[in-house]
Amino acid sequence: MTLRLPTEDRALSPYTGWTRAHWEALADGLLRSALRWASPRGALLDLPGPASVSGVRSDGLEGYARTFLAAAFRVAGAHGADPHGHLPRYAEGLAAGTRTPGRDDAESWPLVLDHTVQGQPMVESASVALGLRLTRPWLWDRLDERVQDRAEEWLRGALRHTPAGNNWYLFPFTVAGFLEDAGRGDAETSRARTRALELLDGWYRHDGWYTDGEAPAYDHYNGWALHFYPLLDARLTGDTALSATYGPRLRTHLADAALLFGGDGAPIHFGRSLTYRFAAGAAVALGAVTGHTPLAPGRSRRLLSGAARYFLDRGALDNDGLLTLGWRGPHPPTVQRYSGPASPYWASKAFAALLAPEDHPLWTAREEAAPSERGDRVAALGGTGLLVQSTAADGLVRLHNHGSHRLPPHEGETPAAADPLYTRLSYSTRTGPTSAGNLPDNHFSLALPGCAHSSRARIRPLGGAAADDWGWAASWHVPAFPAGAPHAPGLRVESVVLARGAEELRVHRVVGAPEGTAVRLTGWAVGEDGEHLPLRSELRGLAGWPDADSEWVRAPAGTAFTRWARVPVLSGTVDGGGLFAAVASLSTGAGARSTVALLPSEPGKVRVRWGDGMRALVSFDPPGVRVTP
Repeated sequence: MTLRLPTEDRALSPYTGWTRAHWEALADGLLRSALRWASPRGALLDLPGPASVSGVRSDGLEGYARTFLAAAFRVAGAHGADPHGHLPRYAEGLAAGTRTPGRDDAESWPLVLDHTVQGQPMVESASVALGLRLTRPWLWDRLDERVQDRAEEWLRGALRHTPAGNNWYLFPFTVAGFLEDAGRGDAETSRARTRALELLDGWYRHDGWYTDGEAPAYDHYNGWALHFYPLLDARLTGDTALSATYGPRLRTHLADAALLFGGDGAPIHFGRSLTYRFAAGAAVALGAVTGHTPLAPGRSRRLLSGAARYFLDRGALDNDGLLTLGWRGPHPPTVQRYSGPASPYWASKAFAALLAPEDHPLWTAREEAAPSERGDRVAALGGTGLLVQSTAADGLVRLHNHGSHRLPPHEGETPAAADPLYTRLSYSTRTGPTSAGNLPDNHFSLALPGCAHSSRARIRPLGGAAADDWGWAASWHVPAFPAGAPHAPGLRVESVVLARGAEELRVHRVVGAPEGTAVRLTGWAVGEDGEHLPLRSELRGLAGWPDADSEWVRAPAGTAFTRWARVPVLSGTVDGGGLFAAVASLSTGAGARSTVALLPSEPGKVRVRWGDGMRALVSFDPPGVRVTP
């Protein structure tokens, strides 16, 4: 089905052409396409595609819940106007789905149970509850009381069962918020809300960033979950105390998050659940709606509309007008086991922007350039260990990861724990990690005798800083080898990146490895990605590598951006010092070769000079970078 969008307005929106009417049309179009796959009474939306690990019935509930969220933002933003009759269909589906929960029939919803027992319905209960809360005057308040009672009983499953130990605790929080708003609160709802906020406050680290549970996972869940639910709840409740706590955190977070969108609109390709796509703008939308944002309204709209356009223009919809499982188009390696055909519709969270009325500055201000279009920049993201690097000429944004991973404290380090979406050295808005089974991109590894190359699983930050046009970040990790690998006591790899312009100085020190141990460094994976600005990846050895020039290795499974890719590789062996330095770059067009040159330095340190005269000294004792003009 063709998505029917209004005429572009390049006077108001010179970067994207989009207005509020485009967002309404996008919501209507997504709903029109998805609702064609509804069960007879609308309780389940069984979209075509492979089932998730939770099974077809849970996937059908997901289709109902996540599209209902889009409909709810659409109708609430229009003050109850429902020109396409969305709400009656969802009201009938609610009645049918809650009539006999858990029964194996054409309409019944699965029960909400513990996260370890087909737990996905707990996620969807939050979308159902939020949808009901947003549309309460036009849907919930008009339901038969028996349907309300059945719906309440089903929703309370989220309050009586155990969530996963991360952002999932915000799902019973959201359910409880709706029940209290509907006059059905009690001690059970109060406990769910108190517990969620206690955990959330414990996960708050610094400068607007939360960890997603006990693991130091800093990713898009900060925006589309951890900031999203409590502050939207505060707005709907009118709770000024809650807003006073969580609003400033969102404001601080958005100063960083705005840096993670490319000049083409793409969010950074990093972390799990990337198939949610333009949900990456949900926090931007909420900041604009609540006023808790450092971004000018025109810049907020540029980020929101740019992200939506990015995906629509690059094949995110199939021929039926459905969001596919993937990034641009379908891409199975991007998809988690918990994702089913309707999972991409968590993108509906971006429609929170529609809560801003037509005369809101979010829609009336002229679009302004994204941060990635306003000059070359390097910034350290709070104390997360993440370093963002952007170049205005091509709008490319790169993210260097020296602090974010998904391993909680009690889990061990194995190659299986090395998630490609978290543990590579670098990510960008134009490249994705290579698939499992292919050579890993942006990776430093060791190979002990008779053993495969190591993985990077748990990342320990060592510090970092930024000074506008340059910045550095450092970390260390214990190389993870397959079971049965020889044991090397005290083995560790220390890593420092110094980013400037389109280049990265990558320095690694290997500690505790036997002399002669094989080492390997890879750079950015590139291929034909269909963009008008072709990508160029370079990797050049400076110190420790026997050859300065890298070789190219194929990654035939490609990435989320290209069907087939190739990766630059440097190979060497550990000598007495165990120190390795190289320059990597990701850029567009022909460009000039790197001007970074190695200078004489004392043992254990690396000194370099750029062509314009800037000098840098990288050391590990203590880890850090000193730069002089």
